[in-house]
Amino acid sequence: MTQRIIGLTGGIATGKSSVAAYLETRYNLPILDADIYARDAVKPGSMALAKIAQRYGAEILLADDNLDRKQLGNIIFNNESERAWLEGQIHPYVRERILSAQQQLTDPIIVMVVPLLFEAKMTDLATEIWVVVCSDEQQYQRLMQRDSISRSQAAARIDSQMPLSEKTNQANLVIYNESNLTGLYGQIDRAINQ
Repeated sequence: MTQRIIGLTGGIATGKSSVAAYLETRYNLPILDADIYARDAVKPGSMALAKIAQRYGAEILLADDNLDRKQLGNIIFNNESERAWLEGQIHPYVRERILSAQQQLTDPIIVMVVPLLFEAKMTDLATEIWVVVCSDEQQYQRLMQRDSISRSQAAARIDSQMPLSEKTNQANLVIYNESNLTGLYGQIDRAINQ
């Protein structure tokens, strides 16, 4: 039997983490989380963090030498070329880590959660692509609440990603996270057992 590698993606704050958590707890599936690898890429002492500090100055670092993510977000979510530069530092590392983890797993189904699956050109790492969506207003409200940011800040983050309509056009499965968890889990159950 061929190994299923689900590329789980969607827009920011559409519910990818909820879907991944359910797949992990309900089905005991291994989760490869690009966000964890991306944080690892910029940990204190990493080459990527040194390049970021060199580009933006020492004030991009917190007192404990960790990256000041909020300040970096203010830069990259308002400047496409800076965002592209940063992604060029991080995406190759993330891809390498995901590939390495995949090669070590023999599970029949693996889930890789990659928010920028299309943007980072990592679709080739998946055998199927699931896109989690919700309404535009739900996405704004969830993001504003989760990150304690204004609507204009939320808009900058949402607009920095490929539109959900483009992602859904390339998906094998679209998961609608617009009502309740029962409805969400039902869609996942049907998809995993197909």
